[in-house]
Amino acid sequence: MNLAYSLHPSDLISSTQSSTQAFPLMLADDGERVRIQTLQGGKGLAKRLTELGLNLGTEVRIVARQGGGLVVARGETRLALGGGMASKILVEAIAR
Repeated sequence: MNLAYSLHPSDLISSTQSSTQAFPLMLADDGERVRIQTLQGGKGLAKRLTELGLNLGTEVRIVARQGGGLVVARGETRLALGGGMASKILVEAIAR
């Protein structure tokens, strides 16, 4: 018997917590739109993400998962991010 469940990070938020709680980009669902809230890496990560156009407050959409990473869209631009980098980017879901 397979008892696997698919939970979204927002499912884990209690009713007393803010619905804008940040979670790692790596946990976002395919097709979901999110806004970058925090970067948990050092200066090198922040610089690299800025060069890619992924600044705080930027909205991205999850396009696909490839191996351990993600492909995200920022406008018409598609960017591939490794799993390590995606796990250091904290985001909030954007209401549909």
